Amino acid sequence: GNACVQHFKKNNWWVLSIDMAANETADANVLVEKDATWVDQETAVLSQVGSALSDSKVDAVICVAGGWAGGNAAKDLAKNSDLMWRQSVWTSAISAAIGANYLKPGGVLSLTGAKPALDATPGMIGYGLAKAAVHQLTKSLAAKDSGLPDDSLVVAILPVTLDTPMNRK
Repeated sequence: GNACVQHFKKNNWWVLSIDMAANETADANVLVEKDATWVDQETAVLSQVGSALSDSKVDAVICVAGGWAGGNAAKDLAKNSDLMWRQSVWTSAISAAIGANYLKPGGVLSLTGAKPALDATPGMIGYGLAKAAVHQLTKSLAAKDSGLPDDSLVVAILPVTLDTPMNRK
């Protein structure tokens, strides 16, 4: 997320960062309480985004939240799936709600899926489950009557491996 904020700021975009910690580079921040329920997170985020934007709308909503957990059905399936659901599905669905309420007509909503989730993911079932849900959400949001503004573009990037400090180790 930080690299995206830096990139957009370098290109003179106004940036609202939504995360569990404030981003000093962003123009404004919305802080998410990690342990709140999905409904409570969505309610709080939408309220804070509304306050930050006043009556303005945005050109793009870009969700790069996520994480990775491996594992198959033999150990910690529910635990890993729950974590992946929170990190990928909750954040994507909340981003969709932001788009429905604050995206300009013709704006862009970008979510983060995963190329491996197009196939079976036996060594990372929770991850595959969550990313497949993001793919479904993307298709549904791109369809007519999804609740997004007219002429919105909805995309999901499908990376294999993201260039992050953790993945470089």
